[in-house]
Amino acid sequence: MSAGITLVTGATGHLGANLVRRLLEEGEQVRVMMRSERGNDALEGLDVERVFADLRNSEAVSAAVRGCARVYHCAALVSTIEGNAAHKREIFDTNVRGTIHILQAAERHSVDKVVVSGSLSATGYEPDRSSHEGMPFYPFERHLPYGLTKHLTEHECLKAHANGLNVVVATSCAIIGPHDYVPSRMGRVLIDYAHGNLRAYIPGGFEFVSGRDIAEGHVLAMRHGRSGQKYIFSTAYASVDDLMALFRETTGRPLPRLRLSPYLMAMLAEVTDKTWYRAFPNLPRRFTPGAVRLLQMRRRADHDKAKQELGYQPTQLSQAVQEAYEDFVRRGLITLAK
Repeated sequence: MSAGITLVTGATGHLGANLVRRLLEEGEQVRVMMRSERGNDALEGLDVERVFADLRNSEAVSAAVRGCARVYHCAALVSTIEGNAAHKREIFDTNVRGTIHILQAAERHSVDKVVVSGSLSATGYEPDRSSHEGMPFYPFERHLPYGLTKHLTEHECLKAHANGLNVVVATSCAIIGPHDYVPSRMGRVLIDYAHGNLRAYIPGGFEFVSGRDIAEGHVLAMRHGRSGQKYIFSTAYASVDDLMALFRETTGRPLPRLRLSPYLMAMLAEVTDKTWYRAFPNLPRRFTPGAVRLLQMRRRADHDKAKQELGYQPTQLSQAVQEAYEDFVRRGLITLAK
């Protein structure tokens, strides 16, 4: 157990909820920073100190950081839509300015080390090879506001490192696993599948990380990560067909009947984005042009750096799906057929 208080931002999110439990298992004294007292089921029954602050409020963030020895900054506004100007401003202020406030507060209060959660969407991509930490981010591709802000967040971490702060970026892929209280996009897909409500899917693929692995990766980054460095944590690449097979194996439900054309869905997503959703640009939706595009990129990630420098050992994706399913059943989000 490390001495002093450990602060976790974004503790009610999928990553944060798994990380907080991992830290408590280690006997750490955990403080969590939350925006409000509502919607905090992820922390129910946990022995944590709760402080309420908005990332966009530098004074409130400073008060939350004061007295902490370590900070895990997991909070971010995640989105797969373009949104309007107000939406983009909210993402920027939360993800970029919020991170600046965390880093400045860590410097001000002499925090020993900060681990900032990164995203694979802020990592360079080439179609014929796996993404790794050294790949440059190409800014002239069609990026979502979320990906751009996570890239800018990494830049702020490097600036803080140059100023003497011990800060590491722990990059996450798409998370699957328990303690998914929102629930996430993949969590909703699993819930729909288990209830027989997923009647179609789009082929594609992505790099996934289990909730167990990404929490462990953050702990390893805090213990052994070199300041100014970035580490990618993934469990395995899976095609959507692979994922559907895992869902079938876990739930006992048959596969969806329809395997839709990705090109047709991409066109449909673009059309609806420019017509119906133009009137409601910030409305959440299952299939956005960005989500379809990410699946069709079929991007893979290389986690060799984390394995070699930190001793990271990924588990199995099938285990993550099973744990997610069992947790949804326990919490009543999946009802077993009688």
